[in-house]
Amino acid sequence: METLFSFVTEPLAHDFMQRALLMSVLVSVVCSVFSCFLVLKGWSLMGDAVSHAILPGLAFAYLLSIPLAIGAFFSGLFCAVAVGFLKQNSRVKEDAVMGIVFSGMFAFGLVVFTKIETELHLLHVLFGNVLGITPRDMAEAGVIAVVCTVIMLAKRRDLSLHCFDPVHASVVGLPVRLLHFGFLILLALTIVAALKAVGIILVVAMLVAPGAIGLLLARTFDGMLMVAVCASLFSCVTGVLVSYHLDTATAPLIVVIEALLFAVPVLMAKVPAFRKRRSAQRPQALVTDLCATPQRPDKING
Repeated sequence: METLFSFVTEPLAHDFMQRALLMSVLVSVVCSVFSCFLVLKGWSLMGDAVSHAILPGLAFAYLLSIPLAIGAFFSGLFCAVAVGFLKQNSRVKEDAVMGIVFSGMFAFGLVVFTKIETELHLLHVLFGNVLGITPRDMAEAGVIAVVCTVIMLAKRRDLSLHCFDPVHASVVGLPVRLLHFGFLILLALTIVAALKAVGIILVVAMLVAPGAIGLLLARTFDGMLMVAVCASLFSCVTGVLVSYHLDTATAPLIVVIEALLFAVPVLMAKVPAFRKRRSAQRPQALVTDLCATPQRPDKING
């Protein structure tokens, strides 16, 4: 017990480790909540696209001497809107459009970075620098994370139905177009919040793995949210503490732990007894939960 106590308290004796842990917790909550919607919508690649596409925004924000978060947000939002526009105005499938747009913007960002003198370290941009978080970085990320989390939880029924079945959402009178663009804005903001902690590459894992774990283990959408948040919090807290003792990179270790957590239910599903129990418990439970959104009275009467 004493060894476990020192394992936790020794890293937290340092201010930079305290900031790293708090930042990781903030990022883990907002990313895990959003990951549930991304997984339901099948938009894992969109998270990848937007995260990579913010690189030119960072470069131009530095050149214009404006906050990096602003440049990253508008760059990511431009990527999301461009994907939607190209999808509607071409015969190319959505996944191909995403691949072209985000790889093109990412490459353009790398070109700009090589031509300007900047204090930004490219490796920190790509993979994060959670141990170098400043109080200002934490305040910015905290505000974004709290606002995004509150909005997503408050509108989780509408957003989940829109992600799972947009046709049904339209039939019951939900503002599908507003939900769609609001979803993209929240995605860009969530990636901006996680940028300093895990970078634009590893944030993809934090936007996908928790929701995938929740989908495998939960029977309802609210249960899926709780499982995702708990898995993400465990990964981040454990990753920060273990990285201190092993003297290794923090953000990659967090992602490794999330991948291992995802592997556990996948492997357990191969066990006959567990597979039989799970199939008996939730054949259509999550579907029923999502489709249980009541119709609006004005739409019923109209």
